[in-house]
Amino acid sequence: MGELMQSELPLELPSASFAEIDGIQMGVLNDTTPYLTERGLARLCGVNPKTISDLANNWHDEVFKPRGKRIKQLLIQQNFTAERIVIKTEQNGQKISAYPDTVCMAILEYYAFDSDSTDPQIAQRNYRLLARRTLRAFIYEGVGFSPETLKLDSWRHYHDRILLNKLPTGFFSVFREIADIVISAIESGLFIDTHTVPDISVGQMWARHWAAKNLEAVHGERKKFPHEYPDYFPQSAAKTEANIYPLSALGEFRIWLETTYLPQKFPAYLQKKIAQGLIPQSTAGALLLSLKKPD
Repeated sequence: MGELMQSELPLELPSASFAEIDGIQMGVLNDTTPYLTERGLARLCGVNPKTISDLANNWHDEVFKPRGKRIKQLLIQQNFTAERIVIKTEQNGQKISAYPDTVCMAILEYYAFDSDSTDPQIAQRNYRLLARRTLRAFIYEGVGFSPETLKLDSWRHYHDRILLNKLPTGFFSVFREIADIVISAIESGLFIDTHTVPDISVGQMWARHWAAKNLEAVHGERKKFPHEYPDYFPQSAAKTEANIYPLSALGEFRIWLETTYLPQKFPAYLQKKIAQGLIPQSTAGALLLSLKKPD
């Protein structure tokens, strides 16, 4: 059903969309994973929310009991091998438990056909309904979400920052000079938002290179210059400054970006985002491929 086929789930992810349809709470995380809340999943299965909560909280022990063992078998059939079955997210300032669509379908199938402790009619009806149209499609439709929405939001975030940050004559900024990386990232499916700001990573690496090579002696002083964020970024509340560099060093920056940062540093940045659950492995691979220079 879902695409979360990885060795471990992230502990927490932001929620990109959320809705409640016929009493079933659902949403989409910002890596495009559809989810149901504890209450939503319990309603589908015809059980008490505490039943779902206990299952998730005691998952390490549950996998050795009949219920957990059977659900784990169903998950493995879906190539889901994570050690946890729930991700924390936030909605209206409150932490909630998000159960990925793959997990939901395994638990729903158990209560529809394997459990002898509850009336299976509700679970069976919902399982048959979702088996015909997939839970992913049901949630996407319910919250009015499409993966294209995230891409459009990423373009808006990047565009708004570009408009806010003009530079004085004679200087360049890392933020503006990594446009190729940001554009390729968005096109490859990386969601550029308040949690994923690639220019910070590049800027920190370049600043260390600048100091290590004593480039100030060649090109003159870099300067601190105000860097603004759109008001929907939490960073907008702080008075942020970023380094800007003499224009004469632009060629050296581009050579460093192409020969050092992209091949040696950027893969580690993407790996960190994968570990945080912000991007799938396939997205990282597609992005690295798109940035590869022709021979």
